[in-house]
Amino acid sequence: MRAFAMSLTHNPASADDLVQDAVVKAWGNFDKFQPGTNLRAWLFTILRNTYYSLYRKRRREVEDPDGTMAGQLSEKPAHDGHLAMTDFRAAFAKLTDEQREVLVLVGAEGFSYEDAAEMCGCAVGTIKSRTNRARKRLAELMHLDDEDELEMTDAATLAVVQGTPAA
Repeated sequence: MRAFAMSLTHNPASADDLVQDAVVKAWGNFDKFQPGTNLRAWLFTILRNTYYSLYRKRRREVEDPDGTMAGQLSEKPAHDGHLAMTDFRAAFAKLTDEQREVLVLVGAEGFSYEDAAEMCGCAVGTIKSRTNRARKRLAELMHLDDEDELEMTDAATLAVVQGTPAA
């Protein structure tokens, strides 16, 4: 088995590891071996399949011996987004009906001021004014300053607060 593993890996240490992995797998699955069949062929098949599984796995992995790549990866805790969303919902509920309506139409849904004005049956200037006042009030209720970085869990909510089109 070691000679076959050497022909696959071209590395003595890797070949020894491969043989050991194959024997461990064979031992753990010995109940699946069918008596009367070729044990040697069964072991070599396990060895070959183990090699190809490791080969496919290594092709997807990035070599990072000094941890540089891993050090650059980080994920913001999920609870921060949930807490921000809870604050947003509470503040959004305190707005007037007209302010909520215009923020949903212009901010979350991405309608133009003209389309929103037509839907609401009022002038474009009124929609712009309501949108501006609603965003300021929302920021005030959420205790946000202009330089605060806001991270929300969805693009539509962020669009409502910041005035950028929803993605």
